Amino acid sequence: MGDILTRGVSKAGHIMATACRTTDLVNEARNRHGLWPAASAALGRTLSAAAMMASQLKYENSRLEIQIDGGGPLGKIIADARPNGDVRGYVENPHVHAGLKDGGGIAVGPAVGNDGMLRVFKDMGMKEPFVGTVDLRTGEIGEDLTYYFAISEQIPSAVGLGVLVDTDNSILSAGGWIVQMMPEATEEEICAVEENVRKMPHISALLREGKTPLEIIRMIVPDYVEMETMPLQWKCTCSRERSEGVLRSLRMKELKEILEEDKQCDMHCDFCGETYHFSEEELQKIYNDRLKEIAGKLAEHDTGMEDR
Repeated sequence: MGDILTRGVSKAGHIMATACRTTDLVNEARNRHGLWPAASAALGRTLSAAAMMASQLKYENSRLEIQIDGGGPLGKIIADARPNGDVRGYVENPHVHAGLKDGGGIAVGPAVGNDGMLRVFKDMGMKEPFVGTVDLRTGEIGEDLTYYFAISEQIPSAVGLGVLVDTDNSILSAGGWIVQMMPEATEEEICAVEENVRKMPHISALLREGKTPLEIIRMIVPDYVEMETMPLQWKCTCSRERSEGVLRSLRMKELKEILEEDKQCDMHCDFCGETYHFSEEELQKIYNDRLKEIAGKLAEHDTGMEDR
């Protein structure tokens, strides 16, 4: 079964709900970054949340990024997602031992920390992106996002996120759900959702049993009406061409220093772990191209001055 996301509303339209399975996606992150269990759990939860939140953005070229920096040993956690289901992310320190909680399960909170901030960036093609920031409460991520929705977006919400890690560090299951109350929601509807959430088994266990995101979300919102179902996949926007573009944007002095001191350059992408190598010959070509561009602009400027 591949990764998938479903989103929709209750029959009366008073409750919005989204659920996803991200097992393959989190396994991809684990393999790319060499994640230990605590990092897999923390980054996996954040990737699932980012995928669900990005699915609500209206414009195709929109993007959403979650940044979590709680002061814990994992350091900064970043997940980036788009409305088409493309997701990527990384954790600053992937090799962290966190131990287990009293009831079992990875102690994600202590690994993330709760002395810091959770930030959500929404780039919707406007002049400035929306930025929402809240203090971290627990470092468990799901509870922190529930707090974020209440404070920053003023939407009463419940968030469930989970990652089940095997003894060989592979990902057995991963996913999440988000349920949000619209202003029209009645007290009866709110209480019913709260009771259903209270009785819910952990999502990673449900996914491990083979439950689909649709089946899981209907355990919380029985009259859920599916609006969209879409695949999710790991996809990074980096490329050799983009890396070369960064080099070409450097000042001539910086390019010359790289050529003279290092004679080569490796451009590394934090999101996917890919490294693009540029040899001395390639750097020299970039440098020479930049010289020609500058000479051409100077010639155009001189011609323009003569015409005056």
